[in-house]
Amino acid sequence: MKLNTRKTIFVGLAFLVICMFWQVYDNIIAKMLVNNFGLNQTWSGVIMALDNVLALFLLPLFGVLSDRTKTKHGRRTPYVFWGVIVSSILFISVAIFDLAQTNALAEAGIPAIRETTSYFIYKEGFYLDKVDAVLARSADVIAVTKGSIGIFIGFVSALLLVLVAMAAYRTPAVSLMPDVTPKPLRSKANAIINLMGAAGGIVSLGLMSFLATDQGNFILLFVVLALAMNFLMGVFMFTVKEPELVAKMHEESRKYGIEEKEETIETLVAEQEKMSPEIKRSFLLILTSIILWFMAYNAATTKFSVYAENVLNMGFATPLLIAQAAAICVYIPIGIIASKVGRKKTILVGIIILFVAFILGFLATSDTTFLIYLTMTLAGIGWATINVNSYPMIVEMSKGKNIGKYTGYYYSASMGAQIVTPILSGFMMDQIGMRSLFPYSAIFCVLAFGTMMLVKHGDSKPIPTKKVEAFETLDE
Repeated sequence: MKLNTRKTIFVGLAFLVICMFWQVYDNIIAKMLVNNFGLNQTWSGVIMALDNVLALFLLPLFGVLSDRTKTKHGRRTPYVFWGVIVSSILFISVAIFDLAQTNALAEAGIPAIRETTSYFIYKEGFYLDKVDAVLARSADVIAVTKGSIGIFIGFVSALLLVLVAMAAYRTPAVSLMPDVTPKPLRSKANAIINLMGAAGGIVSLGLMSFLATDQGNFILLFVVLALAMNFLMGVFMFTVKEPELVAKMHEESRKYGIEEKEETIETLVAEQEKMSPEIKRSFLLILTSIILWFMAYNAATTKFSVYAENVLNMGFATPLLIAQAAAICVYIPIGIIASKVGRKKTILVGIIILFVAFILGFLATSDTTFLIYLTMTLAGIGWATINVNSYPMIVEMSKGKNIGKYTGYYYSASMGAQIVTPILSGFMMDQIGMRSLFPYSAIFCVLAFGTMMLVKHGDSKPIPTKKVEAFETLDE
């Protein structure tokens, strides 16, 4: 049994498109909210967190809906097709509302943020320094926003519709990989999917470096992004014939004796009610582990920019880039290793690596900043080791007909953690001190290791080479 790498890459185009979108969304929308609408960091953070809040409900919902969808193009493909088209068009409308606000600011005589931070401005008889200039500008921007509140309402409304459209195809797009990949090969396939996602993020970073230089107008960036998303979706539609790939997966699974019996929605409901307590316990423990390691890693990455500046007196961009580069380098090797030694063991090693990284991060000072580069290298490796294998473990315990539902469970757990951990870690940093960040993450690593040790189901077995061997290595 061998993974069809070419097929997996084409399937991964849907995830690449998703990551392209989120890279631009995370970097640009926050700028719009603060620079052009005058929101403070707290309120801009609330709006930026809407995607995670909506994801808690929408990702499982669309996962279940796609499980129950039957079309000539398959279960997932229609969601990808329409989701990309609708979300890309709506995203351009977000930029149009932002441009309207920029024009309103210009009419009020308020300079663009780059002009405010680059030069002194004269206001009410006083020359202001850069900090005072930004504060003075923010007060004026808020006044304009209140005066043209319809633009702000339109902006937020368009943003909410974009998030719904993205959620509509995110779970189906991710669910397609296990739909067309036999169980023993899913860690390898997920490694390629993660690599495709990283490539999408890099593409968007490149687009932003060329097209986001004018902070007053992002329409060109959003139009180019929309065209790129739709072009890649077209390639996906041309190369990925979902019904054929699903049929081929079933044929190969039967060949090696790992095919599941034919299912209907009714039999799935009946079987879920009969799920043994042991398997249900493992499923809940995996979800708990996912929450815990997302609590650890997401806190360290989201708060690192503040930590680097205030504790280490250094920039934050390079260490975070190192973490991403390290993860990219090990995605494929980790997938291969997990196929041989098992997902659970590989994840446990990844948690240990992540724990060591956070301990080194705690030991780092402004005089030993080299430890931070080592910290982020190990963090990237540890996170990739965990991330490549955690999703396949979740869908391992699903049935072929409800993979979308279990994908929704996975995302609900991870999104829930990403909502809570920035708030909780920030509270600890305020109450105990900045240096509590890495111990906070290390503690959640220990907890995740403990829950993961108790997991007994969802692991992969060695890839079978013939049908007789396959019967001997069937998963529980």
